[in-house]
This record gives sequence, C-alpha cells and structure tokens, in this order.
Amino acid sequence: MSTRKDKFTKKDSFFMNLALNLARDRVGLTGDNPPVGCVIVKNNEVISIGQTGLNGRPHAEFNAIKSCKKNLKESTMYVSLEPCIHYGKTPPCSNLIIKSKIKKVIFSVIDVDKRNNGKSLKLFKSKNVIVKNGLLKKRGNIIYKPYIYNKSKNLPFVTGKLATSNDNFIYSKEKKRITNKYSDKISHFLRYKNDAILISSKTLNIDNPSLNCRLNGLHIFSPYRIILDRELSIKKNSKIYSTSSNNNTVIFYNKGNLKKIKLLKKKGIKLIKLPLNKNKFFDLRLVLKNIFFIGCRNLLVEGGKDLTNSFLKNKLFNKFYLFKSSNKLGIKGKLNVSSQLQQLTFKYKNRSNVNSFTGNDKIKVYS
Repeated sequence: MSTRKDKFTKKDSFFMNLALNLARDRVGLTGDNPPVGCVIVKNNEVISIGQTGLNGRPHAEFNAIKSCKKNLKESTMYVSLEPCIHYGKTPPCSNLIIKSKIKKVIFSVIDVDKRNNGKSLKLFKSKNVIVKNGLLKKRGNIIYKPYIYNKSKNLPFVTGKLATSNDNFIYSKEKKRITNKYSDKISHFLRYKNDAILISSKTLNIDNPSLNCRLNGLHIFSPYRIILDRELSIKKNSKIYSTSSNNNTVIFYNKGNLKKIKLLKKKGIKLIKLPLNKNKFFDLRLVLKNIFFIGCRNLLVEGGKDLTNSFLKNKLFNKFYLFKSSNKLGIKGKLNVSSQLQQLTFKYKNRSNVNSFTGNDKIKVYS
C-alpha cells in the first residue's frame, strides 16, 4: 500500500486528473469491466493515453502502450484503477507494463476485485517498478462507486429517474412532455450512460415509449430494454415490440399463452420466467439478480408511480434524478407522486441540486 512517505506533486495530480477524466468518460460503456483511464508521461510530456474499450476490451493500459509511438523506457504511467495482474479473456496489463520498461506506475484506486486487490503493488516492486497508489482517491472512489457496488453486491447499480410537474403529477393526456427540452436531453444522456433501462408493462402500454437514446451520434449506445410484464400483456403495435431484434429486449414474466411466447421469442425478445411474491408482484431483488446475471451493471429505472414506489420501499435505488417542471398541471394532471417524493427526502438525505442549465426546470440528485 502507499505509505505516508509517498509524496505526490501538482504535476502528478494534473496527470491523474486526466486519467480520471478518461475513466469517467467511459462509465456505463464498458460492460462488466470497470472504466479505466490511463496517461503515460515522459519528461513531463504526455506521450500516450488510453481508455477501456467499449464493452470492456481492450484495457486502458493496453491501449495506451500499444498506441504509443515513443520509447516507454523511464516513463511514468498514471492510471485511474489498479492494473490487473490476473489472466482472464486477455493477458494481465501488469505484464505488459513491466515488459515495456515503464519506470513508475501511479494509480488512484485499489481494485476491489479479489483477483487483483493490492497484489500489483508487490508484483511491480519485485520487478523494480516504482509503484504508488491513492492519488486523488476521493474522486476516484466517486467514479468507481457503481463498480465497487457491482463487485460487493453482485447487483446492478440502480439509478432512478422521475419527471414531475410543479404540483407533483407525472402524467397528463393533454401534455405529452411535462419537463422542458433541456431536461429531456439529460434524460437521454442517462440512457446513454446505462447498460439497460427498466419499465413496467403498465408504463409500456400507456406511454408506448421507444426507450432509446436520441442524442445526436449516440443512438448506437441505446440501452437494453427490460420490461416487467407478469402476464405478457405487451401489445404487438407497441414501439418496443416493433423495434425488438438481436436480444435488445428482455421481458420478465410469470405466465402467458404459448402462442404469445413463441411470437415474442421469434421477434428476438429474451423471456425470463420468475415467480411472484405473496402480493402477486415480482421480487425486485430477484429481478435485479437476474439482470446482473445477464450482464447489466448499470440500470436506469424510468418507472411510473407504482414501480418507483416499490423500488423506494425496498431501498433499491443507489441514485435518483428528480426532474421538476415549474409548470403546474392542476386538474389535467394524473398520478400524483407527493408521497414518493417525501420518501426520497427521508431515505436519501445526502442530495445535491443542479438548476442552472435546465431553463425553468429543477433537477435534484439523491444519492
């Protein structure tokens, strides 16, 4: 581990900030691997950078070393997370670092993966590579909060999202969009940053959403769509059904007729049958375990009133975005969520408010 004698300079902090920015840029886009940023420096000059590849491979250190056009001997590597030392689908990055004659490795956060977890320190020292850790650790831990949660709980990191009028309604037949276009763009950015998005069949059949990312250039990063549909009530004229292909849609169900099951499977929809609890609902923790098992590490829940309420009651949100319009719906409003908002205040006391770039809308982020 890093000792009290270890001293970091302002330049060290500058280069590590670059590495952490590269890691943050990849959050939600690296599958079951952590997002990592890497910066290689020689004579106070950045000679190469690397990020974890989309879907998790190649690793950031590999990308930085392989793309470098200069001699790496006597250089320093700044990396956001401890380099791996174990063999998986690819060889360990630590071997490549040692082979490249890099003189010093500085990383921010020790990997919680038991296969690594501080073991690189001993390895690097045995190969005469100077190694230090803990630089900008507080910021690093914020970036790796979802990854740490994944590893410790074997569950996806769950982000909730709800948009309400100023008088706490979430639905109106007369007004399709409650919040403004700026809030809408942030909502789509959240879809971009999550592996999958979860809704109930009730929301599906009322709103008929597409559940894709509609930011320019980011459509290919649209999340997997996951639907809780106890009796397979999904309609064939829904956008979700018509755009399902290549297993981009998962439905959790309890029962359904054989004809409907065959039809959905033929469309490329993955069906997962689960039992119901005594209240005739899905056990949400069991749902999350299955979602984790199929590869989702960051889940966005765009639920309606009931689904949001269930997640709140079971304390399953790790983070929550509340978009609140300045406009009131009054008698045109449906589905008041005042009680759910009170639960947010009580259960997620540490909150920060972001208001500046959303016009008249307000965003509260609970974590």
